[in-house]
Amino acid sequence: MRRAVCPGSFDPVTLGHLDIVERASKIYDEVTVAVLVNKKKSSLFTVEERMALLAEVTEVYGNVKVDSFHGLLVDYCRERDIPVIVKGLRAISDFDYELQMAQMNHGLAGVETMFMTTNPLYSFLSSSLVKEVATYGGDVSGLVPERVLASLTERLASP
Repeated sequence: MRRAVCPGSFDPVTLGHLDIVERASKIYDEVTVAVLVNKKKSSLFTVEERMALLAEVTEVYGNVKVDSFHGLLVDYCRERDIPVIVKGLRAISDFDYELQMAQMNHGLAGVETMFMTTNPLYSFLSSSLVKEVATYGGDVSGLVPERVLASLTERLASP
């Protein structure tokens, strides 16, 4: 069975994330979307909320499951016998950092990294940008799934 992991913080999940997950799901038999647990980082949604949103919006793919991890991604991969990490690249600046990570991951555990170029429609898109625009009342409806938009709107309306 060909298995891969798509890691990230997904705070919130965007259409750019889903584009990469969907494309990976067509290449691999099983894709795990792994939400990074980073207690030092302030998040809009809890890990559990992000996992629930991801499970809901990836359900249509059939071969995608959602999990979380903390620590080194390669340890997560090794423990679950996942040989490939799939990462989306938006720009050259992403590549510089991701190449270093890919080489480190391969050196540490022999885990390969597959880079997918982002669909040009989403090349500017990031969770941080979505949160910032939404915080100031901007329309992000074309940037996140409907279910995520509802949760985002509700969360930002709360005091």
